[in-house]
Amino acid sequence: KDMKDTKQQFEHVIAVCRDLFSKKLHDYGPAWRILRPSSVTDQIFIKANRIRTLETTGESLVDEGIVPELIAIVNYAIMGQVVLERPVSISNAETDLLSCDEALNLYDEYATKTLELMLRKNHDYNEAWRGMRVTSYTDFILMKLLRTKQIEELKGNTLVSEGVAANYMDIMNYAVFGLIKLDIEQEN
Repeated sequence: KDMKDTKQQFEHVIAVCRDLFSKKLHDYGPAWRILRPSSVTDQIFIKANRIRTLETTGESLVDEGIVPELIAIVNYAIMGQVVLERPVSISNAETDLLSCDEALNLYDEYATKTLELMLRKNHDYNEAWRGMRVTSYTDFILMKLLRTKQIEELKGNTLVSEGVAANYMDIMNYAVFGLIKLDIEQEN
Protein backbone atom coordinates (compact mmCIF):
# COMPACT_ATOMS: atom_id res chain seq x y z
CA LYS A 1 0.00 0.00 0.00
CA ASP A 2 1.20 3.49 -0.69
CA MET A 3 0.12 6.88 0.54
CA LYS A 4 -2.33 7.31 -2.35
CA ASP A 5 -4.13 4.20 -1.10
CA THR A 6 -4.12 5.65 2.41
CA LYS A 7 -5.78 8.85 1.16
CA GLN A 8 -8.44 6.84 -0.71
CA GLN A 9 -9.05 4.57 2.29
CA PHE A 10 -9.29 7.59 4.61
CA GLU A 11 -11.80 9.27 2.27
CA HIS A 12 -13.86 6.06 2.07
CA VAL A 13 -13.98 5.76 5.87
CA ILE A 14 -14.96 9.42 6.20
CA ALA A 15 -17.75 8.93 3.64
CA VAL A 16 -19.17 6.07 5.75
CA CYS A 17 -18.88 8.16 8.95
CA ARG A 18 -20.38 11.23 7.26
CA ASP A 19 -23.34 9.18 6.00
CA LEU A 20 -24.21 8.14 9.57
CA PHE A 21 -23.60 11.71 10.82
CA SER A 22 -25.97 13.01 8.14
CA LYS A 23 -28.70 10.49 9.04
CA LYS A 24 -28.42 11.34 12.74
CA LEU A 25 -28.47 15.03 11.85
CA HIS A 26 -31.75 14.40 10.04
CA ASP A 27 -33.22 12.53 13.01
CA TYR A 28 -31.94 14.71 15.87
CA GLY A 29 -30.94 17.98 14.27
CA PRO A 30 -27.71 19.63 15.42
CA ALA A 31 -28.54 19.22 19.13
CA TRP A 32 -24.87 18.31 19.73
CA ARG A 33 -24.03 21.99 19.30
CA ILE A 34 -25.01 22.57 22.93
CA LEU A 35 -22.15 20.35 24.13
CA ARG A 36 -19.10 21.94 25.68
CA PRO A 37 -15.75 20.62 24.46
CA SER A 38 -15.21 18.84 27.79
CA SER A 39 -18.47 16.93 27.30
CA VAL A 40 -17.39 15.87 23.81
CA THR A 41 -14.07 14.71 25.29
CA ASP A 42 -15.97 12.66 27.89
CA GLN A 43 -18.27 11.17 25.23
CA ILE A 44 -15.25 10.08 23.16
CA PHE A 45 -13.71 8.69 26.36
CA ILE A 46 -16.83 6.55 26.95
CA LYS A 47 -16.62 5.18 23.40
CA ALA A 48 -12.87 4.47 23.58
CA ASN A 49 -13.24 2.89 27.01
CA ARG A 50 -15.96 0.58 25.65
CA ILE A 51 -13.68 -0.41 22.76
CA ARG A 52 -10.91 -1.26 25.20
CA THR A 53 -13.35 -3.33 27.28
CA LEU A 54 -14.50 -5.20 24.15
CA GLU A 55 -10.88 -5.79 23.12
CA THR A 56 -9.98 -7.02 26.59
CA THR A 57 -12.99 -9.18 27.46
CA GLY A 58 -14.39 -10.02 24.04
CA GLU A 59 -17.85 -9.80 25.62
CA SER A 60 -20.59 -7.41 24.58
CA LEU A 61 -24.01 -7.11 26.21
CA VAL A 62 -25.04 -4.42 23.73
CA ASP A 63 -25.27 -5.56 20.13
CA GLU A 64 -22.66 -3.15 18.81
CA GLY A 65 -19.05 -3.96 18.12
CA ILE A 66 -15.88 -1.95 17.81
CA VAL A 67 -16.57 -0.52 14.34
CA PRO A 68 -19.68 1.51 15.33
CA GLU A 69 -17.75 2.91 18.32
CA LEU A 70 -14.84 3.97 16.09
CA ILE A 71 -17.29 5.62 13.68
CA ALA A 72 -18.79 7.47 16.65
CA ILE A 73 -15.30 8.60 17.73
CA VAL A 74 -14.63 10.01 14.25
CA ASN A 75 -17.92 11.90 14.30
CA TYR A 76 -17.51 13.18 17.86
CA ALA A 77 -13.95 14.31 17.07
CA ILE A 78 -15.36 16.48 14.29
CA MET A 79 -18.15 17.75 16.54
CA GLY A 80 -15.49 18.55 19.13
CA GLN A 81 -13.55 20.68 16.68
CA VAL A 82 -16.75 22.56 15.77
CA VAL A 83 -17.82 23.26 19.37
CA LEU A 84 -14.26 24.24 20.27
CA GLU A 85 -14.06 26.90 17.59
CA ARG A 86 -17.74 27.90 17.61
CA PRO A 87 -19.02 27.66 21.18
CA VAL A 88 -22.71 28.16 21.91
CA SER A 89 -24.01 29.90 25.00
CA ILE A 90 -26.99 28.34 26.75
CA SER A 91 -28.99 31.59 26.50
CA ASN A 92 -28.97 31.59 22.71
CA ALA A 93 -28.60 27.87 22.08
CA GLU A 94 -31.78 27.65 20.02
CA THR A 95 -30.77 30.48 17.69
CA ASP A 96 -27.12 29.34 17.48
CA LEU A 97 -28.00 25.91 16.16
CA LEU A 98 -26.80 25.22 12.65
CA SER A 99 -28.87 24.17 9.69
CA CYS A 100 -28.20 20.62 8.51
CA ASP A 101 -26.40 21.99 5.45
CA GLU A 102 -24.17 24.22 7.61
CA ALA A 103 -23.39 21.29 9.90
CA LEU A 104 -22.45 19.08 6.94
CA ASN A 105 -20.29 21.85 5.46
CA LEU A 106 -18.46 22.15 8.80
CA TYR A 107 -18.14 18.36 8.92
CA ASP A 108 -16.47 18.41 5.51
CA GLU A 109 -14.21 21.33 6.49
CA TYR A 110 -12.89 19.61 9.62
CA ALA A 111 -12.64 16.21 7.91
CA THR A 112 -10.48 17.84 5.22
CA LYS A 113 -8.27 19.58 7.80
CA THR A 114 -7.79 16.28 9.61
CA LEU A 115 -7.05 14.42 6.38
CA GLU A 116 -4.42 17.02 5.48
CA LEU A 117 -2.79 16.64 8.91
CA MET A 118 -2.80 12.85 8.54
CA LEU A 119 -1.19 13.06 5.10
CA ARG A 120 1.62 15.29 6.41
CA LYS A 121 2.25 13.07 9.42
CA ASN A 122 1.89 9.90 7.37
CA HIS A 123 4.57 11.15 4.98
CA ASP A 124 6.94 11.86 7.87
CA TYR A 125 6.21 8.56 9.64
CA ASN A 126 6.23 6.56 6.37
CA GLU A 127 2.96 4.65 6.87
CA ALA A 128 4.04 3.38 10.31
CA TRP A 129 0.39 3.09 11.37
CA ARG A 130 0.00 0.07 9.07
CA GLY A 131 2.35 -1.94 11.28
CA MET A 132 0.43 -1.13 14.44
CA ARG A 133 -2.28 -3.17 16.15
CA VAL A 134 -5.82 -1.83 16.41
CA THR A 135 -5.53 -2.22 20.19
CA SER A 136 -2.67 0.30 20.11
CA TYR A 137 -4.91 2.84 18.36
CA THR A 138 -7.37 2.38 21.21
CA ASP A 139 -4.65 2.98 23.79
CA PHE A 140 -3.37 6.05 21.94
CA ILE A 141 -6.91 7.44 21.70
CA LEU A 142 -7.33 6.94 25.46
CA MET A 143 -3.95 8.57 26.14
CA LYS A 144 -4.86 11.55 23.92
CA LEU A 145 -8.17 11.83 25.80
CA LEU A 146 -6.39 11.89 29.17
CA ARG A 147 -4.05 14.56 27.79
CA THR A 148 -7.05 16.51 26.50
CA LYS A 149 -8.77 16.32 29.89
CA GLN A 150 -5.58 17.67 31.51
CA ILE A 151 -5.41 20.52 28.98
CA GLU A 152 -9.08 21.27 29.69
CA GLU A 153 -8.39 21.27 33.45
CA LEU A 154 -5.51 23.72 32.84
CA LYS A 155 -7.95 25.84 30.80
CA GLY A 156 -5.54 25.65 27.88
CA ASN A 157 -2.58 27.09 29.81
CA THR A 158 -0.01 24.53 28.70
CA LEU A 159 3.74 24.98 28.51
CA VAL A 160 4.68 22.92 25.45
CA SER A 161 1.61 20.95 24.38
CA GLU A 162 -0.58 21.14 21.33
CA GLY A 163 -4.11 22.25 22.05
CA VAL A 164 -7.37 20.36 22.28
CA ALA A 165 -8.15 20.70 18.55
CA ALA A 166 -4.88 18.96 17.62
CA ASN A 167 -5.73 16.13 20.01
CA TYR A 168 -9.20 15.76 18.47
CA MET A 169 -7.56 15.48 15.04
CA ASP A 170 -5.08 12.86 16.25
CA ILE A 171 -7.89 10.91 17.95
CA MET A 172 -9.90 11.02 14.74
CA ASN A 173 -6.93 9.82 12.69
CA TYR A 174 -6.32 6.86 15.03
CA ALA A 175 -10.02 5.96 14.78
CA VAL A 176 -9.86 6.15 10.97
CA PHE A 177 -6.75 3.94 10.96
CA GLY A 178 -8.63 1.45 13.13
CA LEU A 179 -11.57 1.46 10.73
CA ILE A 180 -9.25 0.95 7.75
CA LYS A 181 -7.47 -1.94 9.50
CA LEU A 182 -10.76 -3.54 10.59
CA ASP A 183 -12.14 -3.06 7.06
CA ILE A 184 -15.40 -1.37 7.98
CA GLU A 185 -17.28 -3.28 5.30
CA GLN A 186 -17.22 -6.35 7.56
CA GLU A 187 -19.65 -4.90 10.09
CA ASN A 188 -21.73 -2.54 7.94
